[in-house]
Amino acid sequence: MYLAEVLLAIFLIVVFVVSLLANLLVVICFLYSADIRKMVSGIFLLNLSLCNLLLTTLNMPSTFLAILKNQQPFGDCICKAVGFLETFLTSNAMLSMAALSIDKWIAVVFPLSYSSKMRYKDAVLMMGYSWLHSLTFSLVSLFLSWLDYSSMYASCTLHVTEEPETRRFTVFTIVFHAASFMLSLVILCFTYLKVLKVARFHCRRIDIITMQTLVLLVDIHPSVKQRCLSEQKRRRQRATKKISIFIGSFVLCFAPYVITRLIELLPFVKINNYWGIVSKCLAYSKAAADPFVYSLLRQQYKKVLLNIVNRILKRELYPSSGYNSSLDTENDYCVHRTN
Repeated sequence: MYLAEVLLAIFLIVVFVVSLLANLLVVICFLYSADIRKMVSGIFLLNLSLCNLLLTTLNMPSTFLAILKNQQPFGDCICKAVGFLETFLTSNAMLSMAALSIDKWIAVVFPLSYSSKMRYKDAVLMMGYSWLHSLTFSLVSLFLSWLDYSSMYASCTLHVTEEPETRRFTVFTIVFHAASFMLSLVILCFTYLKVLKVARFHCRRIDIITMQTLVLLVDIHPSVKQRCLSEQKRRRQRATKKISIFIGSFVLCFAPYVITRLIELLPFVKINNYWGIVSKCLAYSKAAADPFVYSLLRQQYKKVLLNIVNRILKRELYPSSGYNSSLDTENDYCVHRTN
């Protein structure tokens, strides 16, 4: 086993552990918090986390074993099932990210009509389309026997070896990536750039009001004025940073793999096996990044996780004190209402 294969295997283990724990935390937060369950975006986040969890537990181990053995890790039937799930889950996850960006766009650009434009049933319909879209491509590839082991990616994935099928497979691959990756990327860019435009407009308005206030306060200390100006700069950069992370992580993780799959279709191009596996691992790493990009770093999820940890600690510290979780919930509610 070469050093490159060892490093790829270690990287995949790290991605597996982080993805498994982080996505589990997102699901636990959704089940634990009624506020998160009431949010429309919670449906998109739950669907994304479940796709990432299945991809982590079913597909990553297959690729890991293929890297170690340098051959197909399972029989043909299991390999086809793994390839079917990979096609379905990857496409579904991409469309879930696109749905999240649409939800954010409506919330920021149309805040007064958000409740009427993005209802719970609208979110369910969007996820229904995502499932139907992903399932269609997966079933087509399964029925046409285009799911097989590819040593170039060390995984069971879209792959064809028979020469007569090459032309149809090429058309299918192009349409699949255009309808999944490119469609999601276009939606992400359109919606988040609109959100950024609105955020910058609001920042400019706040900056104008702040500067007018600073002019009126002639006796203000220079250090206070400097802090206000620094906060203005941080506020302008914060929105740009978030949008860059949303779009940048999508492109960085998925683009190398998708581009490699398209270049592979050219008969005169030979893809290096190590690069193929690297691009595959980068696509897997999106499953580990998603919980932090969309959920766990948000204040609402931090509070839920902190609340869960506090309750666990209370039960461990006072196991026989008759601790009543329902009473504690009622007390928390009363304190919240009082505040």
